[in-house]
Amino acid sequence: MLQNPHQLYEYHVWANEQLFAHLEQLPKEAFHAEVTSVFSSVSQTFGHMYVFEQLYMSVLAEVPNEGIFPKIPGWREEAQGLTVDQMRGLFAGVAEQFRDLLRRTPDADKAMTIEHPSYGRFDTYFSDILRHVVNHGTYHRGNVTAMLRQQGYGGVPTDYMFYLMEQSKGQQ
Repeated sequence: MLQNPHQLYEYHVWANEQLFAHLEQLPKEAFHAEVTSVFSSVSQTFGHMYVFEQLYMSVLAEVPNEGIFPKIPGWREEAQGLTVDQMRGLFAGVAEQFRDLLRRTPDADKAMTIEHPSYGRFDTYFSDILRHVVNHGTYHRGNVTAMLRQQGYGGVPTDYMFYLMEQSKGQQ
């Protein structure tokens, strides 16, 4: 059971925003610099994350695969060659769509069946897919931090505990 899906997703948005704010402080070339990693650049990593966010938001909204897969090339194209600020804008837009979906889904633990093109039919829960989205973002934010370190730049804290501490300061 997912105790607070909104908080978990808000952490995800907060962590992405921390990274975007950090990237805005770095030289522009750091975003597109080629590195040896999971993806060839920070911008390519964020492009992948954006496509993934769109894809899984569609899965959570129970859009059939036939309505999702044709959109993937467009989402990839949408995320190519952008500045940090433009990418940040894409993520802000998808975050608002995700928030709307969360508001329209009162039962975060509702059962769902998804059809994966390689792995077949899978019975799961809305909350598990949402956790997967957040976990995927955490993984790739770690990739971005490693890519920045390869370029000689520091990272920025995006751990869940830092989010909770910031939230508790705002409530005092």
